[in-house]
Parts: sequence; structure tokens; C-alpha cells
Amino acid sequence: MGNGLITGTFFSVLHVILLALLVFKIFAFADAALRPAPAYLAAGKLTKVAWLLFLGIAVVVDVFFGGVTSILTILGTVAAIVYVVDVRPALRQSSGTRREPRDGPYGPW
Repeated sequence: MGNGLITGTFFSVLHVILLALLVFKIFAFADAALRPAPAYLAAGKLTKVAWLLFLGIAVVVDVFFGGVTSILTILGTVAAIVYVVDVRPALRQSSGTRREPRDGPYGPW
């Protein structure tokens, strides 16, 4: 790797992006761990154990072997995105933890 200004800046930005992806995967893993197991079946998704395995392996791979070109990093990122975009809303809806809008004195606000 070079020591130039542009190269150094590029790799600094790249490390920040990888750190943000690691935090995102940790969030997805923690959220999956906190959801009740029957909610996964009620939502028609994979089991809680399967999602914890996928997301846990993604976090471990990122911590020890993470890199932009690693196929496991990319697959872990895809798994975390699928969980947050598809599975998490279905779990929230099936377990009834969705927040209802609050009503003020003159209606919802």
C-alpha cells in the first residue's frame, strides 16, 4: 500500500466503512437475539437459530478476517441487510411490538 495522501485517505475511508458495516451487523445480531423464537415461525421466516448463526458468523468473520474483497464479508453484509429490511419488520408486526401513533388533544401528532 502506498503512503500518499490520496491512498492514505482512501484506506482511511475504507476502514470507516468496514467499521460501520461491522456495527450494522452487530446491531442485526443483537436484534435477532432479542426477538422471541415463536415470532420467527409466526412471521413465516427462518428460525431464530438460523438467523443467529448467519449473523453471528458474519460478525466473527468481520472481526477476524474482514476485508472489502472478502466474499464472506459481502455475504454477511447481504444477510444483515436481508434481516433488517425483510425479517425484522415481519417480526415486529407478528409480535405486536409496532408502535402506534400517539394521539394528542386534537388528534394524532
